[in-house]
Amino acid sequence: MNYRFPCLQPEQSGVASVFRESRSGVKAFMRSAAIALLLGAGHTPRIANAQSLCESCEAQVGVGVTYHFWGTTGGLVLPVTVNWSNSRYELGLFRISTQQVLYDAHYRYGHVMANPYWGLSLSRRWRLFDRGPVRGFFGFGIAAKTESDQLSVTRLDFASQLGLRFPLPGNRVVGELTFRHWSNGGIRLPNHGQDFLTLTVSLNSGLFGMDRREQIAFRDMVNSKDAPGANETSAKLPQETALALADRGNGQVTRQVSNMVIRAPTGLSELH
Repeated sequence: MNYRFPCLQPEQSGVASVFRESRSGVKAFMRSAAIALLLGAGHTPRIANAQSLCESCEAQVGVGVTYHFWGTTGGLVLPVTVNWSNSRYELGLFRISTQQVLYDAHYRYGHVMANPYWGLSLSRRWRLFDRGPVRGFFGFGIAAKTESDQLSVTRLDFASQLGLRFPLPGNRVVGELTFRHWSNGGIRLPNHGQDFLTLTVSLNSGLFGMDRREQIAFRDMVNSKDAPGANETSAKLPQETALALADRGNGQVTRQVSNMVIRAPTGLSELH
């Protein structure tokens, strides 16, 4: 004999409506964060001397792929990240734009692991080593997703990363190659974990921090003054290509050399 409890149906429908509202709220938050990061990364100020929003921030964009147990799952990743405090912290927005299908001995014809979704992560990163211009780092933090799937049934996961940071040819752009893993640590199953690899490059838009080219040029100039023959080399610079202006407000000297502005402390000797 079947028994019906009509009084329970309104409560169940209410729970379902709350679940749908919370899910839509998460999606709306992720979309807002996506728009904010994309606009911030793509914006280029037209005023050259405009102050940066974050002096130590660096925006990066790139591309990535998903994998599972060192086998490809065919997911395309579109990352936008911002790191600050000498790359100690990172905020990342990720779009898994294609379906993830796993092919292995158990699933010869493929098994759908996850559908496209948005992800957001916040991590603290630590330097592991420095080998010349190449730096290794490890990061750990939290990640949020708009969808739950077989890779992780939860939408709030732990986020870990292991990567390399290196300059690209010309020393004007910095790149990062990062292995990333999101999972809930086995709190709820299924929890295979979301694995993906990203390759990102820095944007010198001027919105975040000082232009890296100015920092590199200034460092090279200071180092060259201590090298043998530096005075003879600087003496050969034409007088009409060097212009020194004293800025008493901040105690700095602005030098324009071949249309490039370099800032240095007033204690340094003048270029001639």
